[in-house]
Amino acid sequence: MFLLKKLVAPLLYPVPLCLEILGLGLVCLWFSQRQKLGKTLVSLGTLLLALFSYNPVAQVLLQPLEQKYPGVTETAVQKFQRENAAAPRKWIVVLGGGAASDPRVPLISRLSEASRVRLLEGVRLYREMPGSKLILSGGRVFDPVPEAEIMARVARALGVPQKDILVESLSRDTADEARLIKGLVGSDPVVLVTSAAHLPRSLLLFEKQGLKPLPYPVGHQVKERRGFNREWFFPDAGGLAKTEAAFHEYLGLAWLRLQTRFGGS
Repeated sequence: MFLLKKLVAPLLYPVPLCLEILGLGLVCLWFSQRQKLGKTLVSLGTLLLALFSYNPVAQVLLQPLEQKYPGVTETAVQKFQRENAAAPRKWIVVLGGGAASDPRVPLISRLSEASRVRLLEGVRLYREMPGSKLILSGGRVFDPVPEAEIMARVARALGVPQKDILVESLSRDTADEARLIKGLVGSDPVVLVTSAAHLPRSLLLFEKQGLKPLPYPVGHQVKERRGFNREWFFPDAGGLAKTEAAFHEYLGLAWLRLQTRFGGS
């Protein structure tokens, strides 16, 4: 089921979806008499690809996910520390967002952009919270080295001592991460660091395990810019990447709701 999910879901992402519609349209145009249907499908695929690449459309899709939980202020972090001053441990959980163990690439560059941002913010937060410890999460999916191990190497290179790092390297998706991290932290207070768009789904899965973490969104892709912004006038790959991130999360949320509705785990 895991591999099926990983291999089938991308077929519904913007680029594959548009190419599927375009390909079906070309088949109709070249190999059948259904010329009108073929022209309609080719037109639809082209229009959707343009819309998905257009930043205003991408931001409309992504912003509700990223803005569901506001950014954590220094005051909120201080309040979290005061409320949990008596706790034996405070955990900063950083969820992995992709990595490649290519030895030809510098260490930090082996992390995806999402993982780099999450880890850097997690390390910064660790330094602001005396006595806290890092849990770096992410197992093997398509790479032989767990991404949590790569994150741990980067964290140590950034000055975090080994004694303050706990590696969770068995999970293959966010549901696994929530379940395994629950077993590691028990009832200890937790700060959950992940991409802003990923946070709504992550928090649902962690709450399903009985955890009530402080949500710490990072890596926002929808940002307010003053002055002229050419992204509002021209479709580009950046807009397409934002749309794909939104599709990934909405599909994940839909899958989670289906599992909940039909009693899945």
